[in-house]
Amino acid sequence: MARTALGMSVKELAEAASVSTNTLVRFERGDELKPRTIAAIRSVLENTGIVFIDGDYSGSGGPGIRLLHDEGNLPRK
Repeated sequence: MARTALGMSVKELAEAASVSTNTLVRFERGDELKPRTIAAIRSVLENTGIVFIDGDYSGSGGPGIRLLHDEGNLPRK
């Protein structure tokens, strides 16, 4: 969902996070990955405009993501 919100392809995010496209697909499917792999993917997403909302978020909808900037102003690599 975060990748799609940024308009990034699987290949673009995988390259930016230095992981394989297969690893990214497994991540998006919900498979278990090494913590450092998840951290690399999360770091790229956060650096390109995604804010993660944790389970303690008290607003409607619970945990999820939010775009930091308008879509036209997102920093891209």
